[in-house]
This record gives sequence, C-alpha cells and structure tokens, in this order.
Amino acid sequence: MHMKVVATNIGEKRSVLWKGQEVITGIFKYPADDGIVLEKTDVQSDAVVDRKYHGGVDKACYAYSSNYYDYWKPLHSELEWSFGMFGENLTIEGLDETMLSIGDVFKVGDAIIEVSEPRQPCMKLNVRFNSSLAVKQFVAFGHSGAYFRVLKEGKVKSGDVLELQSKGEPQLMVYDVFQMIYQKGNDALREIAKEHPALAEATKGAL
Repeated sequence: MHMKVVATNIGEKRSVLWKGQEVITGIFKYPADDGIVLEKTDVQSDAVVDRKYHGGVDKACYAYSSNYYDYWKPLHSELEWSFGMFGENLTIEGLDETMLSIGDVFKVGDAIIEVSEPRQPCMKLNVRFNSSLAVKQFVAFGHSGAYFRVLKEGKVKSGDVLELQSKGEPQLMVYDVFQMIYQKGNDALREIAKEHPALAEATKGAL
C-alpha cells in the first residue's frame, strides 16, 4: 500500500446556521500550502471546537483518502470542492481502510503516527455538506478515513510519503471496525477489538 500526502488542511472556528440553530464548528478545513505540524493532542493552529469528540491523544490527527473524492463529488455536485472537505488534516492518496490495521505505525514527514480508530461521523458533516444525507451516505459508503495518535510530533507537508514502521493488529482493519460499530455480529472480532491496547477507548465504547 503506497500512501502519499496530497494535502495538509487546517481550519478556523466558524459559525454556521443549520436548521435554524447556530452551530460552531472547526470542520471547514482548507489546504495549508506550507504544511502542518502534528502535535500530541491536535494539529497546530487548527480549530478544535468540541473536545468531547475531536482532538485529544486518540484523535490528534484525522486522515481521509483523496481516492474517494471522485465517489462523493457527483453526490454533492453543488458544493465547491477542495481537499479538507471531510474535516481531514491529511488528505492521503492510496489510503485504504481495508489494508490499514489498528496500531499500524508510520513515519510521515518529521512525525511518527499510529492508527487509533475509524471516524464516526457526526452531524457536523451534514453541516459541512449542507445536506441531511451526508452522514448516512458516509456510513453506507463504508470508508471512514482514520484517526491517528501522534507518537512523535513533527511537520508534515504535501508530497510526504507514509513509511510503515511497525504493523498493528493484523485481524483488526479500520474498515472492519467501522462496520462493527454500525452492525451487529462478528462477536469474535469484537472481543479482539475491545481488548486491543491500540484501539481508541471511544471506539471500544461504541462496540
């Protein structure tokens, strides 16, 4: 699996009117041309609004695959498209959740990062896409992107390649964990997941 950073994205806090309510969000992220600095609990200069669900050690950095943009664009053709649309800090070419294990460790740029969990989409994605369907579509599509812990802080820029340092749990792919959150069954894998030290506590709770 060859993975390369094609965009590094950060956002500012923004107030949006959604269904008659004011929503404060940091999901509106746009490419930062000179790269971003990954820190232990979040990305430097990036807005994190709801600390209960975003930021923190297990959710320091979110990555989504550039390969999936072609799937999404026709579904929401009225939007102005740029990388960072999913609130991801790293847009990565070649990221594939079916090949990405919980606990995989990569060097990218000056940073070292570890896969911690799939993303569970919240209504902020609907706000970003200005559509009540976005979260449902995200779950149905099945490709969640991945959250990373930052084991070593450092700068990452467009063009940096992810180099695998160590393999995580071979049975526990990000894709499978995401499916388990939204479906019953697969009890054996669920037990492995709940006991695995590299899987984020929030996802263990969801399982």
